[in-house]
Amino acid sequence: MKKYTDMTDDEYDALDELLTKTTPRIKKGTGGIFTENRSRMLLLDEATIRILDEQAKAVHQTPSEFVTRLIRENVTVKV
Repeated sequence: MKKYTDMTDDEYDALDELLTKTTPRIKKGTGGIFTENRSRMLLLDEATIRILDEQAKAVHQTPSEFVTRLIRENVTVKV
C-alpha cells in the first residue's frame, strides 16, 4: 500500500474522511474465481478423500492428476 508521508495533516484528514465515508462499489458481472468456478467444485466425503490421497501417493501423483487419469481412462474405454 502506498504510504502517504508527503501529505499535510489537512490532506490526511480529508483522505481519511473520504475513505471512511465512501461505500465500496462491487463490480457487477460474473464474479470472482470462486463464483465463476462454482459449477466445477466437487465435494467428497472424508473416506473418499483419504482413499484418493493414498492411491495418488502410491503412483506419485496429486489427487487431481489421479482423478483426471481415472476419468480419462474410463471415458476412453467407453468411447
